[in-house]
Amino acid sequence: MSLKRMILTLCGFYCVMGIMPLFFGGTDYIMNILIMILIWAVVASCWDVIMGFAGIFSFGQVAFYVIGAYASAILSVSMDIPPVFSIIMAGVITGLVGVLVGLPCLRLAGPYVALVTFAVHMTLVPFLRGPLGRAIGSGGSQGILTIPPIKLFGLAFSSDQLVPFFYLTFFLTIICTLVLVLMIKSYWGTAFLALKDSENFAASLGISAFKYKLMVFALTSFITGLFGALYAHYVGMLSTKMLSMDVFTILMIMMVIGGIGKYPGVVVGAVITVTLSQLLAPLGMYRPLIMGAIVVVLVLFLRDGIISPIIRLLSPLQRVVVEEE
Repeated sequence: MSLKRMILTLCGFYCVMGIMPLFFGGTDYIMNILIMILIWAVVASCWDVIMGFAGIFSFGQVAFYVIGAYASAILSVSMDIPPVFSIIMAGVITGLVGVLVGLPCLRLAGPYVALVTFAVHMTLVPFLRGPLGRAIGSGGSQGILTIPPIKLFGLAFSSDQLVPFFYLTFFLTIICTLVLVLMIKSYWGTAFLALKDSENFAASLGISAFKYKLMVFALTSFITGLFGALYAHYVGMLSTKMLSMDVFTILMIMMVIGGIGKYPGVVVGAVITVTLSQLLAPLGMYRPLIMGAIVVVLVLFLRDGIISPIIRLLSPLQRVVVEEE
């Protein structure tokens, strides 16, 4: 997708999202869905960049999300650091962890990278519940129950103030989305695609696999950790249930629905997945069954995700806009 078409698609989506509180600001249920759509859209976008564009089969996205959430919660609860600073520090900590995870992965390829990154995911639960986790303030099996809200310019941003929190999340989402779009459409994005297609050929062109793969690990981990921290201060409590397979599966469904490497398809995938997950919640154990069936249908009939037919429908409108300019 061209840069102009990508920007037009994202502008259309976020313009619609931006005015939603004007109509549903008094409905907590819908506002919660909108906030979670913004958070998961960025987290899923980071995964799409590292897997769909850089070709790195990382399964540690949920782990980075949880690391960011716990890091900010521990810094703000145990060390009394204001949430505004703890969120930024959590992003930096997660970025450093991403670099540490990425270093051994640079010597591996394909399924071996997936195994290493998923191992990080699996080891987080016993770590956070064990004595080491409790020593740093994770709360063990109980988790962290009293995470303070974000306070900025005299305003409190929390689940009790949904409209202000929505616009705070919206602002951060726009910034991170611009960063990701510029990265995808810059020399970095071209280097990622070259490394994905043929690492040996890319190396012959002077593209360093070590440099760019480590860079994408660091950046996507930082942004993911940042939004994990934002989520922690939104809900006000954390537990290791965040590392359940249910969360991992939902994130994977976003990728499949949107189309891997078809950005911004994953943003549409986040909208559909989060909305369906909330609407189907009363069905209990039948929810994952229904969502799984939807994924099977999409894989069979829309292998590039749902974004391809949407782009085809919007193409005439986008051509009109471009011609008027």
